[in-house]
Amino acid sequence: MSKLKILDTLQIQQKLNRLAFEVYENNFEEKELLVVGIEGNGYKVALEMAERLKSISKIKINVGKIKIDKDEPWKASAQIDFKEKDFVNKTVILVDDVLNSGKTLIYAVKLFLDKPVKKINTLVLVDRSHSRFPVKADFVGLTLSTTLHETILVDFSKKNKETVYLV
Repeated sequence: MSKLKILDTLQIQQKLNRLAFEVYENNFEEKELLVVGIEGNGYKVALEMAERLKSISKIKINVGKIKIDKDEPWKASAQIDFKEKDFVNKTVILVDDVLNSGKTLIYAVKLFLDKPVKKINTLVLVDRSHSRFPVKADFVGLTLSTTLHETILVDFSKKNKETVYLV
């Protein structure tokens, strides 16, 4: 199995900085944002995004995590570490590392559909453009056309050595 480096640490940082400015530009009138990452690398991207948003704006940023079965999300309800009252009239930025088929993202969005949120935006570091579900990312770091046999591997295991590979 060969790995081709798509993004190195500096490129990932640049993409995250740009994404933070895009999120801010689209939400500059908000008093508070809920940045919610999908467990795993999505949550790590959400933490990075929250730090960048805090450094460029005065918006109150709250970070949360969604636990969801990425293989069979219909079997058990997704869990989130916010209470329902935390969503009332708030803007949610739902974050994941890679948008593959859209399955994980759409089941995560479903979690908010019966909540009294003001707005839901989605953000991904890499969009593979293989959507099988009617969901798209509002904010994208990199759009990459891949074959169905290729995968994207986001490696955040070492601080300051983050890398995205095409496998």
